[in-house]
This record gives sequence, structure tokens and C-alpha cells, in this order.
Amino acid sequence: MLCTARRVIPQQLRRHIAHEAATSACSGGFSPAALRRLASTLAILEQKDGKLNHGSLSAITAAKQIGGPVHGFVAGSSIKPVADEAATADGLDKIISVENAAYDKGLPENFAPLLVENIKKGGYTHVITGHTAFGKNVLPRVAALLDAQQISDITAIESESTFVRPIYAGNAIATVESTDSTKFITIRGTAFAPAELGKGSAAVEEGVDPKADSPTEWLSEDLAKSDRPDLSTAGRVVSGGRGLKSKDDFDKVMEPLADALGAAIGASRAAVDSGYADNSLQVGQTGKVVAPQLYMAVGISGAIQHLAGMKDSKVIAAINKDGDAPIFQVADVGLVGDLFEKVPELTEKLKK
Repeated sequence: MLCTARRVIPQQLRRHIAHEAATSACSGGFSPAALRRLASTLAILEQKDGKLNHGSLSAITAAKQIGGPVHGFVAGSSIKPVADEAATADGLDKIISVENAAYDKGLPENFAPLLVENIKKGGYTHVITGHTAFGKNVLPRVAALLDAQQISDITAIESESTFVRPIYAGNAIATVESTDSTKFITIRGTAFAPAELGKGSAAVEEGVDPKADSPTEWLSEDLAKSDRPDLSTAGRVVSGGRGLKSKDDFDKVMEPLADALGAAIGASRAAVDSGYADNSLQVGQTGKVVAPQLYMAVGISGAIQHLAGMKDSKVIAAINKDGDAPIFQVADVGLVGDLFEKVPELTEKLKK
């Protein structure tokens, strides 16, 4: 499947390309190497409370595959330690940082104009960030302000203009080509490994701050706090579904299992909608996309929307009393039985 966007190439870029074509050693056009020299990418990194979100380093890995220089971008209050840590990421040529508490919460109303000014200054051909709540909130607005399309949730990069993304909950794969002069891309974090820290020494440069007025104000947030691993990046995840029947049973069954495995807790949309678990724990097409080493589905039937969020897991184990549940079609290991008997038994064995 090929979706192609056609746009007019700016005159300045046309002259640059014509010059590359004229000076290329290849007859009849310019070489792939010349194209790579034209490419430059801005990887937008996330931070919270003065701490770098290591999951957002996947944007650097994706940017490296495009070729050309890769610059990182961070903004917020007390941003220097975040910028210094990000500067050690493998593959970065430069970190652009903006010190301003107004950007701490990533509100799109003022973060988008901030990015627009820095993208214009850097003349980037690609802008990449994670397909997270932040990325999905901010990047479409940036693309619209610069009159370009956005390419969302990509899982592979074929060339500097061609990208692969899942559609229809992952049941079909679209190959998308863009001829925009600047390409705005969100990536599926599970498809690109985070860039390694401690292997680079990028320069840190102060970015442009337009200090745009924001019509919105951050009032408060109510977060579910846990000492368990973060669901998005955990190596082991145990998820509960509607089969757990109530919030009390969900907590009683799933928490000891998660503790025994050192795992994060997830939930299906049915469990979240029923009030068994907080919506921050939802795994699936409208929740988080995870790809841990071990994913254990407990009382989850395996609707297509849930599978879209976890089918890239390395090992999938399922426990369900219905032997014909769709989850068993993707599971590497399956156990048919009453979860209220099997899970406590498994938990005790794991503790020993």
C-alpha cells in the first residue's frame, strides 16, 4: 500500500538540489550520498521534573537511520542537567536546550511555537519524536503551523522520504512516501531501541525562545503512583482483563503476581472501563504500546485492539478459562483454567 503526498519544493531547496545534481559524479542525477548530506534531523526529547525520559531516546535511533547530522531538543526549567545527560547519547551531534519553566508541562499552545522557531533556525529536513501523549499532542500542531503533513506511529524507515506504519490496529502495513521539505514523524518506541547514554559528547547550545503567550494554564494533575517499573519501558508486564470481575479481585490477584515477577501492571480497556484499573495502565490501540521480554495476559480474551498494543512482546503467556479465546492465537505459552486458582498457585511457585 503506497500513500504519497505531493508538495512544491521551495525555490532555495530546488537550487540546492540542482547544485548537488550538477556536481555529483553520478551521471543523470545525484547520488544517495548527496541526499544524505542534505538531510538533518531534530529529535525532540521528553523530560519530567528535571529528569530525562530515557524512552524518548528512541527518537535519536530513528534519526540516525535517516542519515545526516542529528540534533536533540529539550526545554523546561533547570534544563541543564537534562541537556548534559542527553548530550552523552550515542549519535547526537548537538543538543539544543531552552531554559523556561513555561515548557515544563509540554503544553502544545506554547511548546509548538517554540519548536517552530527552532526548526526554522536549524533548517531541518526531519523532525522526530515518540508516539506518546506528548508527541501526539504537540507535533500535529507544529506540522500544521509549517504547512506540512505528519506521519504517525512509524515502525521502520526505508529512506529519507519513505516510512512504514501499521494501520487497522496492525492488520495492514502502509508504506508512506512524503515529498514535504520538512517531514514530521512520530515513532513507535518499541520499534526503535533507545540510544545508549555515555557514548557521545555532543555540544549543548542555547535555542531560540519566542516566549509565546499560551491561552491555557496548567492547574493540576492526579497521577497513579507506584514503586513498580514503568509500564512503557518495563521488561516484564502482567496485564489483567475483564475476567478478574472486580477491582478488589484485580488488585488481589495481579499485585502479588507482579511483585513476584518484578513486573509492571497493565490492563485491558475492558478492565479500565469497568473501573478495575487506572486508565494510565491501559495497554492497546487506545492505550500504551509495550514490547517487554515477557507479557502475561490474565483474564484477557485478546480483542484486536488489545493485541495492537502488545503483540510485539518477545514472549506472550496467557491464562484464560476459555480455550478458544483469541489471545491463545498469539500466545507462546497458554494455560486454560480458572485464573482465581491458577494465578495464586503460579505466584506462590514464583516466590519460592
